[in-house]
Amino acid sequence: MAYADHSQGSSRTVSIIIVALVHAVLGYAFVSGLGMKYVKKAAEQLNVVDVKEEPPPPDEEPPPPPPDQPIEPPPVVAPPPIVQTPTPAPPIQTVKTPPPVFNPVPVAAPPPPPPAPPAPPVAASRAAPRGSPGSWLTDADYPSRAQREERSGTAGFRLEIGADGRVTNCTITSSTGHPDLDEATCRLLPRRARFKPAVGGDGQPMADTYNGRITWRLPE
Repeated sequence: MAYADHSQGSSRTVSIIIVALVHAVLGYAFVSGLGMKYVKKAAEQLNVVDVKEEPPPPDEEPPPPPPDQPIEPPPVVAPPPIVQTPTPAPPIQTVKTPPPVFNPVPVAAPPPPPPAPPAPPVAASRAAPRGSPGSWLTDADYPSRAQREERSGTAGFRLEIGADGRVTNCTITSSTGHPDLDEATCRLLPRRARFKPAVGGDGQPMADTYNGRITWRLPE
């Protein structure tokens, strides 16, 4: 490549020099008044060299690699790192807002408790049994099964007495330990017991209660 460029440059230089000499001779001929014959003669003697540019030789291709040698992949070129410019956080604007107005909802006051019931009237004289309480029950009232099994016991009771002196209710306050004896107690006493009604402070009969005990003994 270096030799071919040098040959082409020399040929061009020679051609330029010859053309310059021709122009100089022609100019001198016109100036000195020479005839056209000298000009033609000089032109015939002038040898113009036609320089042809030779094409550059083709680039030589590198020889292929041997079959046993692995073909190395082209190196991986990593892209330049991306530079991230930190974005400043937006300014925080504090807005002063007045506190919310608290409007309490009026709550209705609870209704007043109902008045306490009036105290029961105090009897000037309590209810009293008519006759002996021992006569309310007899041996014939003894439950037959309890008698056969020879069971006995003492029952505590409370009788509610009406203003007319009659028993309106019976409650066992302490058991005999035997349901049939307890049941017989509150079944028979309202029928047998009779009372003088209690009298209030106004002198009128009133309701009252009577508490007592009765013992069930096996008849002899």
